[in-house]
Amino acid sequence: QVQLAESGGGLVQAGGSLRLSCAASGRFFETYDMAWYRQAPGKERELVATFTSGNNIYVVDSVKDRFTIDRDNAKNTIYLQMNSLKPEDTAVYYCAAGRFGNYGAWGQGTRVTVSS
Repeated sequence: QVQLAESGGGLVQAGGSLRLSCAASGRFFETYDMAWYRQAPGKERELVATFTSGNNIYVVDSVKDRFTIDRDNAKNTIYLQMNSLKPEDTAVYYCAAGRFGNYGAWGQGTRVTVSS
């Protein structure tokens, strides 16, 4: 099973940018659907974006004008470029891997804090 490790989180001022990375170990990375989720303090985990093995991309409406998901199969890595960050983007961001929409592998998360 693929193992995932996120990086790139940190503290940033509102309006700033961050690029999160998620490196996967294991075989057949290119066959996995990949996703970014986030969990804000006191809230449920929510989907942010997906990049399927078939190169279909989805970004939730609330961030689609500011966030971009990308993947590099040669590097077994997915990315989340986050621009124009807002305090409400503060959360722990997780990457996930799976097939047919079932995400069974999760990273440990990377914390993003956006100050106003």
